[in-house]
Amino acid sequence: MRRLISTGSPFETEAGYSRAVVDGDDIFVSGTTGYDYPTMTLPESVGEQAHGCFRNIAATLEEAGAALADVVRVRYIITRPEYADIVFPIFGQYFGTVRPAATLIVAGLLRPEMKIEIEVTARRSA
Repeated sequence: MRRLISTGSPFETEAGYSRAVVDGDDIFVSGTTGYDYPTMTLPESVGEQAHGCFRNIAATLEEAGAALADVVRVRYIITRPEYADIVFPIFGQYFGTVRPAATLIVAGLLRPEMKIEIEVTARRSA
């Protein structure tokens, strides 16, 4: 059974996508930034943005009946190579024991204030 999850972010409506799609036990979470969606504010530092990404992803996974421990694949996008030294320890805080398959990409993001975006795929545990 396919179910769509939305945070109510104006980006989702405007661009026509879902925060996540749940298909059976698989959960596909869209690229997620560190915005506080109720206030649409974004911290300035890449570290705080990374923590915000994980908060938003964890909330989405919880709504889907899963948790960060269920993540099997993660894609990180940062806008500057030097951010890697800042965010790697943060990734380890959240995924140190989970150790999903991962990719890190350095690329531009939609808005200049966005410094990191994280996308995950999870599989609900039995």
